[in-house]
Amino acid sequence: CPCCASPRMMPRWPVLLFLAWVSLLFAAGLGLFLSGFLLTRAELPQRSSCAEPPGPGPGPWPWRGQRPPRSCWLPRRFARALLVLIDALRFDFAAAAAARGRPRHYHGKLGVLRQLAAAQPRHGRLYRFRADAPTATMQRIKGLTTGSLPTFVDVGSNFASYAIREDNLLAQLVHNGRRVVFMGDDTWEGLFPKMFHRSYFFPSFNVKDLHTVDNGILQHLYSTVDGGEWDLLIAHFLGVDHCGHKHGPDHPEMAKKLLQMNEMLRTLVERLGNDTLLVVAGDHGMTDTGDHGGDSEKEVNAALFVYSKTPLFGTDPPEEPEVVPQVNLVPTLALLLGVPIPYSSIGEVMAELFATDGDAVSAALQQLDVYHINANQVDRFLRSYSLVAQDLPTEELQQLQDIFSSAVEEHAQLVAHVQEEKPSSPELQARLGRLLGRFQRYLREARAVCARSWARFRPLRMVAGCALIAASCLLCYVASALPAAPDSFYRSCLLAPLLWGLAAALLLGLACAVMQEGLDLLVVSSWAAAVSQVAFFWRWWGRQPKRAHSASSHPPVASISLRQRLQACPALAFPMGILLFRCGAMFSDSFVVAEARVVPFLLASLVALLVGKLHWDGRLTVPEGPRQQLLSSSSYRKESWHLLYLVAALLLCVRLSAAFHQCREESPQCRPSLFLAPLAGLRDARAKNLFYLACVAALVALVCAVRRWLRHCGNLNGSEPAVLFVRWGFPLLAVFVACYWAVASSAEDSLGKLQELVHVALVAFPWAVYGLVGAGLLLVLCKPVTVFAKDTRETAGPIVTPYLGVASSEVDFLHVIPQIYRRMQESLKSHLERGGCGAAVAAYGLGSVYSAALVIALTLLAFLLLLLHSERLSLAFLLLFLEAFVLLHIHARARSLAGDPFSVPWYAVISWLLAASQFFYSTGHQPIFPAIHWNAAFVGFHLDHSTNLLPALLVGANTFASHILFAVGCPLLLLWPFVCEAPSTQRRKARKEPREELHEEEEHMMEMRLREAPDRFSAALLQLGLKCLFVLGMQQLVLAGMLMVPHCACWARRFLFEALGFVVSSVCLLLGILLVMRVDCAVSAWFSRLQLR
Repeated sequence: CPCCASPRMMPRWPVLLFLAWVSLLFAAGLGLFLSGFLLTRAELPQRSSCAEPPGPGPGPWPWRGQRPPRSCWLPRRFARALLVLIDALRFDFAAAAAARGRPRHYHGKLGVLRQLAAAQPRHGRLYRFRADAPTATMQRIKGLTTGSLPTFVDVGSNFASYAIREDNLLAQLVHNGRRVVFMGDDTWEGLFPKMFHRSYFFPSFNVKDLHTVDNGILQHLYSTVDGGEWDLLIAHFLGVDHCGHKHGPDHPEMAKKLLQMNEMLRTLVERLGNDTLLVVAGDHGMTDTGDHGGDSEKEVNAALFVYSKTPLFGTDPPEEPEVVPQVNLVPTLALLLGVPIPYSSIGEVMAELFATDGDAVSAALQQLDVYHINANQVDRFLRSYSLVAQDLPTEELQQLQDIFSSAVEEHAQLVAHVQEEKPSSPELQARLGRLLGRFQRYLREARAVCARSWARFRPLRMVAGCALIAASCLLCYVASALPAAPDSFYRSCLLAPLLWGLAAALLLGLACAVMQEGLDLLVVSSWAAAVSQVAFFWRWWGRQPKRAHSASSHPPVASISLRQRLQACPALAFPMGILLFRCGAMFSDSFVVAEARVVPFLLASLVALLVGKLHWDGRLTVPEGPRQQLLSSSSYRKESWHLLYLVAALLLCVRLSAAFHQCREESPQCRPSLFLAPLAGLRDARAKNLFYLACVAALVALVCAVRRWLRHCGNLNGSEPAVLFVRWGFPLLAVFVACYWAVASSAEDSLGKLQELVHVALVAFPWAVYGLVGAGLLLVLCKPVTVFAKDTRETAGPIVTPYLGVASSEVDFLHVIPQIYRRMQESLKSHLERGGCGAAVAAYGLGSVYSAALVIALTLLAFLLLLLHSERLSLAFLLLFLEAFVLLHIHARARSLAGDPFSVPWYAVISWLLAASQFFYSTGHQPIFPAIHWNAAFVGFHLDHSTNLLPALLVGANTFASHILFAVGCPLLLLWPFVCEAPSTQRRKARKEPREELHEEEEHMMEMRLREAPDRFSAALLQLGLKCLFVLGMQQLVLAGMLMVPHCACWARRFLFEALGFVVSSVCLLLGILLVMRVDCAVSAWFSRLQLR
């Protein structure tokens, strides 16, 4: 065994520290940019009160003298209000079904709303309740209680509901002595702690549970209504939303759930008192796949129904339902219940609810008083807000102030005129109509100004963040081209920048302490990153004269032929051109929308350009003699045909991956792939069984393929813990995953006690997979060597006489002596052939020991990620492994035809990361919030989570599954060309000179060639990691640059997903390289133990 003589290890920590430092540089740039881009609006601490009505002076209120009891700013119309919040109640769920088109399961199920509106048009009315994006539940609750607009970044807090400190409707009711009772979604508990007179909270995040929250509400709802110990009763039902997530809107389960809501509403109407207002509302809608979070029409169009047993409206309803922004509900309910409008509300009152019985002039005067209060309250908020924050444009605020001032002045004149003498009704009615229109214009334009302005940016931080990201990309490119050893990196290019960065951070911290200013850790870390980058480039530039001097002794560049220059250019131009094309195309919003189709095209184009370059360089053909002029099929290498077969297989994989597509809200005509829906949603039992068998077959194929490859490479011999786990653990994992799929797909069909067993199985099987995957990864980390060593030294057999006994006579000795002579000859010959080694050891799997550990770890991660996806996406994961295998073989063939195997070229890195982006889309994901698979948070959990960390990790693993697998497997790009050094290439060259035979033996060492050059090995790993970070960072830089100019929401969402994907990819890349180094350490220990034998 030639490697036994030098059990050296690669320098590990310099590589890991350098890559971790570069990753932190990118993180600092991203953090600084996000701190300038994703900012929430300023929240004012002021609160409205009855003692301080809005507007200067006492104001012309509708009453004179003493304020009516339990009233504030306006006499209350209702003593109580019952708010029934049906989560994800889309407008067409409540509206009448269209006359044309196929009937849907959600049509016509809420008949009680239409019946009440038709039978009592002055008592009840249906509205289009328009939500503001993002249409996530927590943000909608904030809008429905504060009357303000949540900002874009607030969607990230759906995992962590922070208490609302801003003035809100519930706080006003409690402060004025009203009793608020709540039952339903436990999100309200985090938003309004200690706010409720009585509450019944139920776990809300498990979207697979359709009935727990709704049934829990129904157990307490009717008795609470009849008890009367409440002033505002809120019932937040979640079944419709969860049914949409699990089955989609057009499903029989949705019909059942809507019918349940219909019966609940019918019962409530019967128990309703004359002094009670019933409000039925949806917080948002849902897409045709049951998702929400974006800003498509079906997501923002919810339903609103108001009803009272006493007349509400002075006129008949319009032909088409009116559109009411959700923020308008807050000022309307506040004034109807006789409490102040929350201080930060920018909603417009629904004035038609304040017109009591009487003539048109009296109704208009009442509405005018309501608008006057509402406008004064909004004006007060805008003036206070402009003093705290500078994000509202001054010119637009001045225009609003002019409109408001003129409307208030005319209102004062009109009130004075009415008090003196009442003019003719037609004249007064026209004047009132004009004034109402002016107040409406002010309120709507004020809301529009706030909606446009509340994406409050800090351009300086955004520019500085872009600069840090750009400098980090340049650093990666420069460092990846340095031909230095890692020790040199550590001394000259890592240690000094780190020390300079730490010194800068300490100086800034001391400066903040001396000046007694708050320490902004993000700013300090950004300055430290910038200083360390400057120190690196200073060191790098200082080495340039030495290089120039050493290069002067080489032949001039002009001596290089033109053909050699042309051959060198495409090696970098083609892959960088593809990368720059993708980055440049991101400036088009249509590219961002269609990226799922463009990325596979770019991947196929890059591989095709690689084949063309190899042909241009003459690497695909056999060297020809002068007598052969024309190319023929026999002039191509055999490896060239293998390469073409691999390219055809890659194109087939790329084509098949398009079958697992998800749709965006910008493409309403798109229909998502049927492979994305869980098997439980299939109503055809035969189709469900066929798909289930196909999914199980994909599992079996994955396990068999991995085990076959390990057996082929010799890594499935012996009795090492990792080997035993592959033999027995992989089939057991496949069985557990298949059993979970079987139980989950039939959970709705189980009854009685079987339902309890199903619930236990839905938790037990995933936890068995989690435990086995964790144990397997621990084994790979602790015992990563999958090598079987066998001592092949020939044991000396007994020397016997013809009579099989001990030699005792001369005849016997004449027979034994030749045997001893032959034994000595064989021993001497064997000793000389082995170069003096005491024993010969056959090590099975040593040539692929690094790759085997990575493949085992990737397979374990694949089982975990498969569990978090729907069953039919197992076919996509099998395709992912197949395409990765093909890409690795294409790279290995290209390296064998041309290039140094110790250097991973740019085309391999870019194609690998393009494949990661391709399978992000081909596993049913899109960079939009409605496409997030929230179901993953409850795989293995029947009830709600106690913390937000675990569901965030599960959903993140589901979303970035392809990033995780390709980042961890990135070192395979370096290892695979060595693994593919087939011994058959040596057998065809039996007659060689001694030097050639030694060269062939060295090639057959496979991955042990890396171990024989540990410095080159670690340098190659470092350069590979830097190239990956460069490609990932370039995408961040382009998206950040796009957001510096006026942008659309698709860019912002794309940047958020890309930033999270970068963090996941960089961490997993470091883990993959760390695993390779752990294997190297274990292999060195294995050689040390072998030498002692």
